[in-house]
Amino acid sequence: MIRDLSKYSSAGFDRGASRMKEALWWLTRATIFLSPLPFPSALKTALLRLFGAKIGDGVVIRPGVSITFPWRFHCGDHVWLGEDVLILSLAEVTIGSHSCISQRAFLCTGSHDYRKETFDLITKPIVLEKSVWISANAFVGPGVTVGEGTVVAALSSVVKDLPSHVLAAGNPAEKKRDL
Repeated sequence: MIRDLSKYSSAGFDRGASRMKEALWWLTRATIFLSPLPFPSALKTALLRLFGAKIGDGVVIRPGVSITFPWRFHCGDHVWLGEDVLILSLAEVTIGSHSCISQRAFLCTGSHDYRKETFDLITKPIVLEKSVWISANAFVGPGVTVGEGTVVAALSSVVKDLPSHVLAAGNPAEKKRDL
């Protein structure tokens, strides 16, 4: 299939907020979240809440964390987001309490239909249940649910749901053992 990207249109995609709100978020993200300076997590969580995120208590947000649309981001209490975590929240992203998303992990709610010449945008939510650990440089794709207490090993790619209380690794990530 040869894609003709000139035919691509995102006109049907609902960004979930006004262009003004989105522009203000991009400015905030660039100056506070993507800065290498260690701005306090309390400031970052307050700003995320101001832009519509639902954030629990005790959330730690390290430098370089990028969240596309905070109004589609939800996390519980005592969640840790490591350096350079990327959360492409074109659809809802939910992270349960006591979960850790390690450095350079990528939670991606969007993709494209490669089978269509128009390369249509596809978005699906991601749910990480409580006490999940997504290790460094791991990828979690659109529509995935990771069960409670599951650990995803570094450099793994999660493209389908994972059950609770397992160690998963690989590309694609598969259950290696129970925890």
